[in-house]
Amino acid sequence: MDPQTEIELQAAAFRRLQQHLMQDRTDVQNIDLMNLAGFCRNCLSRWYQEAANEKGIEMDKSEAREIFYGMTMDEWKSTYQTEASPQKQADFETAFKENVLDKK
Repeated sequence: MDPQTEIELQAAAFRRLQQHLMQDRTDVQNIDLMNLAGFCRNCLSRWYQEAANEKGIEMDKSEAREIFYGMTMDEWKSTYQTEASPQKQADFETAFKENVLDKK
């Protein structure tokens, strides 16, 4: 496979993942994704931001989230986010440390 086709397929797969998380499964909470898979929508938006920054494109966290979410973080939270149980919050502390903080 030529490199350009590979890039296009990777981009298409990313767009489909984004659609799945942002339109098809808005019921799945970020905390559940992080606790189960070690990443969430915020991670994906951060990776988008990091890729932009590596290309010399200035983008902060809130800009990247708005691009990925298709709305502001406040809009997403008020529309889709539910309260997490104390157990989920405790599990998140561990998952965040292992998958985000320790990876830096």
